[in-house]
Amino acid sequence: MRIKEKLYKWIFTILAFASLVFLTGIVIVLFKEALPIFKKVKFLEFVMGRFWYPTYQPPEFGILPLILASFWVSFGAMLVCVPLGVGSALYLNELAGYRQKAVLKPLVEILASIPSIVYGFFGMVVLSPFLQKVFHLPTGLCAFTASLTLGIMATPTVCSIAEDALSYVPRSFREASFAVGANRWQTLTRVVIPAAGSGISTAIILGMSRAIGETMTVLMVAGGAAVIPKSFFEPLRPMTSAIAAEMGEAPMGGDHFHALFAIALVLFLITFIFNIIAELISRRFRLKLGFSG
Repeated sequence: MRIKEKLYKWIFTILAFASLVFLTGIVIVLFKEALPIFKKVKFLEFVMGRFWYPTYQPPEFGILPLILASFWVSFGAMLVCVPLGVGSALYLNELAGYRQKAVLKPLVEILASIPSIVYGFFGMVVLSPFLQKVFHLPTGLCAFTASLTLGIMATPTVCSIAEDALSYVPRSFREASFAVGANRWQTLTRVVIPAAGSGISTAIILGMSRAIGETMTVLMVAGGAAVIPKSFFEPLRPMTSAIAAEMGEAPMGGDHFHALFAIALVLFLITFIFNIIAELISRRFRLKLGFSG
């Protein structure tokens, strides 16, 4: 019995360290392939540059339009998925009956597992022509279409994680609130949501991380124009779609190749910052509720 326990311990230890090794390897490769471009262009010029023309002579490596496009699309996606996702989670956990929850919860999980290319195909074939016709746009492949598609895609993730967080709120919290005369709305907004704030905020951050890191969907529906966006109805090119669209054309070891890795490095740093913010928010809510850890 002790031999089995030691074997399991070693297996799980190796798996845990293997994930750390893989993550470290990815970070090392990103820095190794991205840093050479900064010998040709300064980091601030790279990040704040307004023009992305990597194949021109001389080339221009300014990724500000790509960064703004990523945030533009992610912000629009959040406007869609946060109200829908959190609202759906509240309905499932607080209002839906047992039979409704037994049907709706698995459906949400299924929606969360649909590949992103399916959402992209839906946005390109169905949503884009519809929005182009309704708003009389020159093209339906624009920031609004990308935001709406990403918002629909991220909603099941936000809903599922937020609903799990709400389900962990002890029933005694609700009973104590009702006992002092609070109605259901007051209990929901002043007791349940603050108590589940850590999980809800994590769900929102993860939904935003998925939106800003999504590749195939924005590649199909964002329009692909590497310009600084001025409205939701203009085509744009987020960082992920620029990497996916151009990596196959960039000569290996060239400036364009290293610039694309530098974009990936910036994207990694942005996502890393989002994860730190999610952890800080989570700790803040835990401290407010009197939990440690």
